[in-house]
Amino acid sequence: MRLDVVTIFPEYLEPLNVSLVGKARARGSLDVHVHDLRDWTYDRHNTVDDTPYGGGPGMVMKTEPWGEALDQVLADGYEAGRGAPALVVPTPSGRPFTQELAVELSERPWLVFTPARYEGIDRRVVDEYATRMPVYEVSIGDYVLAGGEAAVLVVTEAVARLLPGVLGNAESHRDDSFAPGAMANLLEGPVYTKPPRWRGRGIPDVLLSGHHGRIARWRRDEALRRTTAHRPDLIERCDPAAFDKKDRETLSILGWAPEPGGRFWRKVEDVEE
Repeated sequence: MRLDVVTIFPEYLEPLNVSLVGKARARGSLDVHVHDLRDWTYDRHNTVDDTPYGGGPGMVMKTEPWGEALDQVLADGYEAGRGAPALVVPTPSGRPFTQELAVELSERPWLVFTPARYEGIDRRVVDEYATRMPVYEVSIGDYVLAGGEAAVLVVTEAVARLLPGVLGNAESHRDDSFAPGAMANLLEGPVYTKPPRWRGRGIPDVLLSGHHGRIARWRRDEALRRTTAHRPDLIERCDPAAFDKKDRETLSILGWAPEPGGRFWRKVEDVEE
């Protein structure tokens, strides 16, 4: 996979050289190119922004530097033998970034990121390149950052770990929280490792039992408990067919009840408690 990032702060992307992403680059799974948007400015101040039409606070990133930068990035990628690019635009007004979307992006051969600053990029830039390639406008959460570079790091790490050969164990991501089809999209439960006792704290006996069926059931129940505590919305919108008889017993204990249509809802008295 090829990744291109156009930014006014190339140094912000230094973490792409470490951890799993850095290893993926070293192994050749990821071909990463970071570009300074100011290389496509021609005034002595390297200006990349201007005041917004219609008034209002803040500044808007200009069309000319972005257009020239993206044209050059695409030309270089095509010349290097890449094809089928997709534009990834980090923005608070984009669709939520999910594990499902990470899987979708991991299947693309070439991603071009446009992290913005100020009030964002002139809309005509996105509209122009949407005629040439798929565009993903992506939000990593319901909050606003100073710029999109942090979102690039988040998306890149989520995508890179799904690429073949990046994780030491190819099965590691199959039961991730939010993984499509994994655990009915429940959160993962707690995990433990050696030593068996630490500061007077042990680990659940079932994990030492060697009984794979009981261990799987315990992990499932813990996932249901954690999801109930932290993300009950995931259970509320889950397909009821994803829950077996034992799941339903655990959900009942946790204060859930099925609606006539089959989906689960929290009992009022349990929510208030």
